[in-house]
Amino acid sequence: MSSALLSDTALIFGRYARQTLRSKFQMAFGILMPLLYLVFFGPLLTGMNLGTQGTSWQVLVPGLLLQLALFGSAFSGFAIIVEKNFGVVERMRVTPVSRLALLLGRVLRDAALFVVQAAVLVLAALVMGLRAPLAGVLIGFAFVALLTVSLGSLSYAVALGVDRPQEFGPMVNAFTMPSMLLSGLMLPIALGPAWLDALSHFVPFRYLVDAVRSAYVGQYATAQMLYGVLVAAGFAVFAVTVGTRVFRRAGA
Repeated sequence: MSSALLSDTALIFGRYARQTLRSKFQMAFGILMPLLYLVFFGPLLTGMNLGTQGTSWQVLVPGLLLQLALFGSAFSGFAIIVEKNFGVVERMRVTPVSRLALLLGRVLRDAALFVVQAAVLVLAALVMGLRAPLAGVLIGFAFVALLTVSLGSLSYAVALGVDRPQEFGPMVNAFTMPSMLLSGLMLPIALGPAWLDALSHFVPFRYLVDAVRSAYVGQYATAQMLYGVLVAAGFAVFAVTVGTRVFRRAGA
């Protein structure tokens, strides 16, 4: 990565990070839904046999972390629709800033935001009874960051081709809801019927959830971890490549 790309990325990251720090609502609202699930859904699972290793908190919290990244980053494209409508994207087209940096600066800001929110969620879970190794918690944060970069890149790419938020919202919902249900974010998908378990293997997020749950019980050299890392890394490369090409074509 060239020094020019690094400096351009840092410049864009700083711009959007300052915007985020000025918006207390944005920082707090994104974590609200996972916290509500933690507080109201978590106690219902206490003591239940979920068919996996570890406690119910070690099953639920990894799913909530990835739910935070899934919903937050998938909807991040709304911001660039607003920028297009106010002429911000048009003004950026005449700058010499790298198009890849325009994407990376945005998604790295998103990743930093959601990792901070994930840390708050884990702290709340610790108070409620979660026990997990530090290495497993840090691995979970790494998966949150990778998933945010991946989905954020695709979200911005799709949003560049949309003129109104009313068009973008239903598209994202049509993607996020089936992904949440089929990846087993809330409960292990293996608890369902065989056909549902088989179908879930075509959803990449299932492998990420299984990997983080494995890390939360202190098991790192597992097939679940290997598949999770490969899927997360491959998805990130694919998404950033697609996002960069769309940004270059759009001149954003």
